[in-house]
Amino acid sequence: MILTYASQRDYDEMAGKPGDAPVWTAEDFAAMGEFMTKFNQELEASGELVETRALGAPVHTRRIGGTPALVTDGPYAETQEVLAGYWIVDVDSFDRATEIASRLGQCPAPPAAAATAYADVRPIIESGDEIGL
Repeated sequence: MILTYASQRDYDEMAGKPGDAPVWTAEDFAAMGEFMTKFNQELEASGELVETRALGAPVHTRRIGGTPALVTDGPYAETQEVLAGYWIVDVDSFDRATEIASRLGQCPAPPAAAATAYADVRPIIESGDEIGL
């Protein structure tokens, strides 16, 4: 699984609500959308794409935890970034998944956003025997 991250600020700017010092413009988001569409089409054509999804803004998040369960609506002041989306890929190796994820660094973005952008690559396990600790 390839995981990407964003902040509430990114989501706000994407929705056209720029903050004090906007980082993303409408043109930036359009370029990102074009890149992601092509990226996904290439993965689909290669047969490696299983699923991909973008996730809603942190403001639409609900965190449940504790005993008894405590429900907290997002966004969370202590959280700078959240999971923004993911790809599940069916590849021959962890290295291939890493190679695919590294292509996300080519996604058009303003310099300030690109400087802090990253993706995580994590294997999906089928059983507890695969945890690999």
